[in-house]
Amino acid sequence: MISFRSDYSQGAHPAVMEALMATNFEHTDGYGIDRHCAAASDIIKKLVGRDDVSVHMITGGTPCNVTVIASALRPYETVIAARSGHCYFHETGAVEATGHRVTTVPPVDGKVTPEGVDFAMTEYQDEHTPKPGMLYLSMPSEIGTVYTKAELEALRRKCDEYGLYLYLDGARLGAALTAAGCDVTLPDLAALTDAFYIGGTKNGALFGEALVIANPAIDDHFRWMIKRQCAMLAKGRLIGVQFEALLSGDDPLYFRLARRENETADVIRRGLANLGVAFDGTSPTNQVFPILPAKVVKELKRDFFFYEWAGEKDGMIPIRLVTGWGTTEDEAIAFVLRVKELLGK
Repeated sequence: MISFRSDYSQGAHPAVMEALMATNFEHTDGYGIDRHCAAASDIIKKLVGRDDVSVHMITGGTPCNVTVIASALRPYETVIAARSGHCYFHETGAVEATGHRVTTVPPVDGKVTPEGVDFAMTEYQDEHTPKPGMLYLSMPSEIGTVYTKAELEALRRKCDEYGLYLYLDGARLGAALTAAGCDVTLPDLAALTDAFYIGGTKNGALFGEALVIANPAIDDHFRWMIKRQCAMLAKGRLIGVQFEALLSGDDPLYFRLARRENETADVIRRGLANLGVAFDGTSPTNQVFPILPAKVVKELKRDFFFYEWAGEKDGMIPIRLVTGWGTTEDEAIAFVLRVKELLGK
């Protein structure tokens, strides 16, 4: 069985495992106050081009989102997100459990637009309605699309107009920043957002995300919020060690792995396109959304593991394929060849 189910179905890249093993018998302080987290933080500050940001090692993506939103917003405030946004659609009400509503807007190609922010603000009238206090974005979006720098700048201006924080979920940030045509960099994100995170779980780490807070207003007593939201790891150095391994050097492993994920996804994308297969969306990242006959999907499940992205319509089913750091070109080619065989081409 070849898995295209997710980019975190395997463990960690060998270099990450070696770093963990090499430091396994060290004694360090806990809860992220150790030399490895400090070193990873210094590396990240250099990569984003700012010494004044705060870096926190968080256990996972949902704890990261919930902690940032709960820390930044007043009890009566809501966060704006695309209706397909992860914090609304795939986090089981975790944000709402902190007392903050998620105000959703229709996405365009998976992304929030300035017009969408305007639309969300029309729902706020006075003290009888939740007041938007933050805009939540994913980079890439839930359908693998990537914001351009111009789009982020426009959203930043819109947030400034309404007095909103801008927060970016970077679970698959490596895939976004290394995607063909992406003109956004880590320094851009540090300049345009109030906070964002560099996802490790989905790009070579066993677990863990590196949260970058650029706005000190969000960072006030933030470690207290991490603890309160159950997102503080006692053996915090385990996250720091991983980001040291992933982000060190002139050509960090983190970006090499992301490029490879995108490249193997593109093997599938090009191969299926050559067979005349249509796609749901225009993802340039490591998520591919082909639309295939239901009978082909059924047969593919015998040898491949993936999501059915939506229900059957007119005999066709959109599926989601995700390549990970360990996905090989041979595995990508095998999928294309099997589809070719099933389509009789």
